[in-house]
Amino acid sequence: MIYSTEVEHMTCVAKGANHGPAPIPQEGRWVQAKEVKDISGLTHGVGWCAPQQGACKLTLNVKDGIIHEALVETIGCSGMTHSAAMAAEILNGKTILEALNTDLVCDAINTAMRELFLQITYGRTQTAFSEDGLPIGAGLEDLGKGLRSQIGTMYGTTAKGVRYLEMAEGYVTRMALDENDEVIGYEFVHLGKMMESIEKGVDANEALAKAKSKYGRFDEATKIINPRHQ
Repeated sequence: MIYSTEVEHMTCVAKGANHGPAPIPQEGRWVQAKEVKDISGLTHGVGWCAPQQGACKLTLNVKDGIIHEALVETIGCSGMTHSAAMAAEILNGKTILEALNTDLVCDAINTAMRELFLQITYGRTQTAFSEDGLPIGAGLEDLGKGLRSQIGTMYGTTAKGVRYLEMAEGYVTRMALDENDEVIGYEFVHLGKMMESIEKGVDANEALAKAKSKYGRFDEATKIINPRHQ
């Protein structure tokens, strides 16, 4: 350790207050976190790239400072999907400090990691007051049946109005309109269920029919349109 001449000649004053860091809530207990290994928790965060063309929702499950589970969901940029594939492989097994200083390929994923780092190290996690936190695999529960992200995709213009393209329930195939041409419902396909059926040997057309459902007053429609072609 090198000290300047000014510091070398200073009188030494004893340190009085030395009670350590304020405890943070982690997995049902209060922890005075002093090292990376003192950090645990599961939480979510959102990141964005510089041009804000795309965004990333990142979920991490951290145990004793090490990332043991990572869910990387991206939207808005085709290149981000490949970046997510690499990030999901890179993140696991790293400490949260390593992950913060690792190039996660995509700026939106890097930003999400930064936001999660702040939440986790300050004790602002989903599992702050859950004893022993959540097991590894809890991140998959966010995806539901068929393990697909919850996505909403809507489009609208002043000239032609709104188009529902994708709901949390699934891929929208048809929109129902009333006599005033106002939306009163929609038909959708739960793609996760459909693909599971096909993998089990069900004919694709039969699987498609079984995975279709309706929402709202679809059967009362005076006009049905395909939101992608009409």
